Order: sequence, then structure tokens, then C-alpha cells
Amino acid sequence: MTISVHEKEFFFHGYVVQKFKTLSMINLKRFMEDMMFKLPELPYDFGDLEPVISAEIMNLHYSKHHQTYVTNLNAALEKYAQAEKDQDLSAMIAHQQAIRFNGGGHVNHSIFWTNLAPTSKGGGSAPTGELSKEIQHCFGSFDTFVEKFSALVVGVQGSGWGWLGYNKGEKKLQLATCANQDPLSTQGLVPLLGIDVWEHAYYLQYKNVRAEYVKNIWKIVAWKNIEERYMKAKS
Repeated sequence: MTISVHEKEFFFHGYVVQKFKTLSMINLKRFMEDMMFKLPELPYDFGDLEPVISAEIMNLHYSKHHQTYVTNLNAALEKYAQAEKDQDLSAMIAHQQAIRFNGGGHVNHSIFWTNLAPTSKGGGSAPTGELSKEIQHCFGSFDTFVEKFSALVVGVQGSGWGWLGYNKGEKKLQLATCANQDPLSTQGLVPLLGIDVWEHAYYLQYKNVRAEYVKNIWKIVAWKNIEERYMKAKS
């Protein structure tokens, strides 16, 4: 049974897909196997982002934390699918928080890995082209943008993310923060650049000095990836 991307997207967001209501248990199992989310491949080795992010942190962050979000997301989606098949609305509602949290964790980290690059592959190089012009238009200068974004991210209370997003309605760049693993889409913005400030992203190396981690991460930001996301978002 082949599941299209469109159907998969509908299922992930919890909409009722009528034709799946009559699945037998065997077909439901096959359906869930096709629906399984997987850990994306890293575009670099664990040690390639050193000295900004250590190989130890990358290994734990990717192999343990991100993998846990994927595992728990798939488990929650399977429970949701069964509840939907049983037309158990209370159970469907109960599973939505686990889908939001773990699904958000998977979405956020999948973007985060591609937002970074070793310096040998362009990490830390200044943005160019239309994105550079838009940053100057919205923030006055690149340095001012970095200063404002850094202050916003360092100031996140507890665990969460700082984001540079694109506001399609207003056709402009916008900074935002998200608590826990909430994805930026919950604020109506298209994610371009995310900075993870959960302690597991930096504590082994930077201890409680989040500001130092944020200061250094700019040295490995992959602006080519972010510009590609920007061009796609505004098209």
C-alpha cells in the first residue's frame, strides 16, 4: 500500500481521512509502517561542527534526543490511528499533545541540522543575494539582525527555540520564539533559521552559559540553506 505525501500530511495533522476508516488490522499495520517517520541523514559527520559544537553533543543530540522524538511520534500516531478507526474522540484528543510535542521536535531538529554547516562547507559565511538585502531592509544591517536575534534566543525562558521566519501575509522576515518543541508553523510563519536552546543542545560543552553557545553558533550557520528556504517561502 503506497501512501502519498499529501495523505501522509493530512494524517500527521490529525484530519479524518475517510478511506482509512475501514482498514483491517493487517492493513492498518502496513499503513502505519508506510507512515513511519525516520531520522533524517546528517549532511556532515558528528565532529565536523567542532569546535563550536562537540562531536559528543552532536552524537547525543542527534542519535538519542532526535531519535526519541521520532520514536515517540510514531508511537503516538499509531495510537491516534487506532483511536480514529475506533471513532474514540476522547482518545484522539488525548494523543494530540504527544503528536504536537514529538512531531514538533522532529520538524524542528530536521530543519536545525540543515541550518548548520562546517566552516569548510560554507558555515559562518555571510548571507548574500536577496536574503541579505531583506535582512538589511528589515533590521537595518546584518550585525543588528544578529544582535537582536541573539538577545531574543538567549532570553528564552526554560527550553525552546529562537527562529527567523518568513511572514507570507506581510511578506517580510520576522523573529520569533517557540516554547518547548512547538513548531514555528503554530505562529503562522515559515521557518528559515532555528536555534535550539534546550540545554541538551549545549550544556555538556557550555554549561549554563547559553549566551556563549549562541554567540559561537553564528560561526557555523549555513546561510546558503537559509537563503534557499527564503526563496522557496516567498515564491
